Amino acid sequence: MKDGFRVFDTHTHVGQARHSGRRYSADELLRDMDRFGVDRSVVIPFPVLEDHRAAHEEIGRAVKAHPDRLVGAACPPVFIPERDFRDEVRRCRETWGFRALKFQPQYHGLNPVSARSDFLFESARENRMAVIAHTGNGAPFALPSLFIAPARKFPELPIILGHAGGSLYYLEAIVAAGVCPNVLVELSLLAPHQVLEVLAHVPSSRLMAGSDLPESLDAELGKIVGLRAPEEARRDILWNTAARIFGGGA
Repeated sequence: MKDGFRVFDTHTHVGQARHSGRRYSADELLRDMDRFGVDRSVVIPFPVLEDHRAAHEEIGRAVKAHPDRLVGAACPPVFIPERDFRDEVRRCRETWGFRALKFQPQYHGLNPVSARSDFLFESARENRMAVIAHTGNGAPFALPSLFIAPARKFPELPIILGHAGGSLYYLEAIVAAGVCPNVLVELSLLAPHQVLEVLAHVPSSRLMAGSDLPESLDAELGKIVGLRAPEEARRDILWNTAARIFGGGA
């Protein structure tokens, strides 16, 4: 809890990032959660991995050990054989209880509008997961507007726009959420005035907080706690929306 607010961080990473060399463990995440008042976190593998199965198992073990603190997300590479992709997503759900599937078009290079990407959204739907889609850096495939098509094709599937498109494309995130009720917006990387602009158009019941990287955790949470917005909206962003989508734990 932070300043009287329960906090659900919906965008964290654990493991070894092949593209950056960053290493961050579940134990380090839990220590940072305690330090900054985070009650629960969604844990996602880094987008470029040496071994995606091992990365999922590392997160899965942490989720099993701390089910009241951590929620797992899968992120298999999208160009492995489709059957292998589907099997791995199913394994993550059935073995480890993961509740989300990460789509990383910045690194995956897969067009979310194309029918070629349907298998990813189908895998999430079949396993009762939400899709967390990176948006922002990595255009054109990471443009928030491109997720309107799959959101309409899979209207029962929650699709979360990670980073809200960033400062360049956050207005697209507003449009996507405005026309698709199953689109939610995660607000990391936005400045507070941009968060307020999103909040003016998208109900707080479809907004959520995220940190992305540990160096940003305090700043990302602090900008929501101190936002010049009604308390109930801040409680939605910090906890209620995510608890509804991912489960609130104990």
